[in-house]
Amino acid sequence: MKLAARSSARPDEGLASRLAAVEILYRVDQESGYADVLLGARLPDFALADRRLITRLVLGTLAWQGRVDYELKHLTGRKLDGIQSAALAIMRMGLFQLRFLDRIPQHAVVDTAVSIAKRIPEARKAAGFVNAVMRRATRETAPMPPREPNEKSFLAVAYSHPRWMVERFVDWFAVANAERLMTANNDAAPNVIRLNLAHGSRAEIIEKLTADGFEIGAPGRAPETLILNGAPNFESRAYRDGLFHAQSEASQMTARMLAPRAGATVVDCASAPGGKTTHLAEMIGERGRVIAVDFNFSGLKNARGLARRLRHRNVEFVCADLTNAAPLAPSSVEYVLLDAPCTGLGTLREHPEIKWRLKPTDPARMAAIQSRMLDNAAALVRRGGAIVYSVCSIAPEEGERVVDSFLAHHGDFAIDRGVAAGELKDVIDARGFMKTRPDVGGLDGFFAARLIRR
Repeated sequence: MKLAARSSARPDEGLASRLAAVEILYRVDQESGYADVLLGARLPDFALADRRLITRLVLGTLAWQGRVDYELKHLTGRKLDGIQSAALAIMRMGLFQLRFLDRIPQHAVVDTAVSIAKRIPEARKAAGFVNAVMRRATRETAPMPPREPNEKSFLAVAYSHPRWMVERFVDWFAVANAERLMTANNDAAPNVIRLNLAHGSRAEIIEKLTADGFEIGAPGRAPETLILNGAPNFESRAYRDGLFHAQSEASQMTARMLAPRAGATVVDCASAPGGKTTHLAEMIGERGRVIAVDFNFSGLKNARGLARRLRHRNVEFVCADLTNAAPLAPSSVEYVLLDAPCTGLGTLREHPEIKWRLKPTDPARMAAIQSRMLDNAAALVRRGGAIVYSVCSIAPEEGERVVDSFLAHHGDFAIDRGVAAGELKDVIDARGFMKTRPDVGGLDGFFAARLIRR
C-alpha cells in the first residue's frame, strides 16, 4: 500500500519526502515491512538531500518509537491501538521531529503533519485530531517515569527499548554499559563500504570515488574498508563498475577472521545476500572457489546479482537447507564460514524495527537453529581446516553458548586463539572470541569464533 500515491493532490517536493517517510513507517508497522528494503525502493525517486532527510525520519522515528509512544499516550489520553494507523504514523514522525531534531521549526512540523493527514485518504478524518495533538506537543512534554523504584522501566522509556531487552542488557553488561549501548543503538550507523580490490588498488578506487562525489572519511582496519562522511551513491559509475559494496565493518571482519589462503575453496553457509560471499571471492582470488549455500532462493538470486556486479566469476550457488544436512561431502573443505541467521540484536542502528518485533524467547529459539547449522557446517571441514561461526547478535545464547555447546560434543575442534595476534586483536577476548558493540568502537554488535579441526 502506497499512502502517498493515494493523495488527492500532487504534493510539493518538500512534502513529498515526508509523505514517503510516513508511507514507509506505515508499511513497517502495518505490513511488517523492513525499513532498509522500503527505503531502498523509494529513495531513488528523490534528490540527495531529500534522501538523507527521509532516511533520518524513518530510522529515527523507529529507533525512538518506544519513547515517542509513551509520550503520545499522555498527549492523546488514549490507547494507541485505537488510533487510525496512518494518523499514528504521522504523529510518531512529527513528535520525533519535535523532540529530537532542532533544525525544523515547531510550527512547520505541526503544519506538515496536518497537511500529510489531509492528503492521505485513510487519515483525512483524523486531521483535526493530529493538529490538536501536535500543537499540544509544542506546549507540553510528558513527564518521564521516575528512575526509582523501577529503574528498568525508566531505562526502557528513556532509551526507547523494550523492557525485556533492557533487562537482558543490564544482566549482560551492567547498568552503565547498558545505557551506553542503548544510546549507541539509537544513533545513526556509520556509512561503511568495502572496496573491491580485485579491480583496482585502494588509491585508484578512492580516486574514482572522489571523482563521483563521494565524501571520503576515515580508513577502516583492513585495506578494503572505507568509512564515508556521507551516504554512498548507488547511481554512480563506481557502483555500476563494481568498485565497492556497502557493508558494515564488523561484517567485513568475519571474512577476515576466516583468512582463507589464495586459491582455496571456501564454503559460505547461509550466504545470502552475498556480502561475505563476494568478500571471500576477492580474498581467495580467481584461482579459488566459493560455494555459496543458502535456503532462501530469492536471497541467492540477490547474491548472484551482487557477484555479477562486482565481477567475481569464482562463485557457485547452491540452494540447500543447512539445518537438515550439508549439500557437500563431509571433511571435504579447508575453509567454511557460517554467518548464521540470528536475532540481529547487534544491528539495531540499521534495523531499529527489530526492537519492537523480537520476543524474549527469540535468542534461545535462534540458538537451537544455529546449533544445528553449526553441526552440519562443521562436518564439511577437513582435518587441519577452519570454520568461522558468526552472528550479528550480542546475545550470549547465540554466541559463546552455541560454540561452547558445539565444542562439548566435538572434541576434534578447538578455538583458534591465534587470531588474537592479528589485525583484530583489540576485539578478541581472552577465550579467542571476537565481540564488538556499537558503544565500543562504533562497530555493529557481532560475535565470531574461529574453530580449527585438529
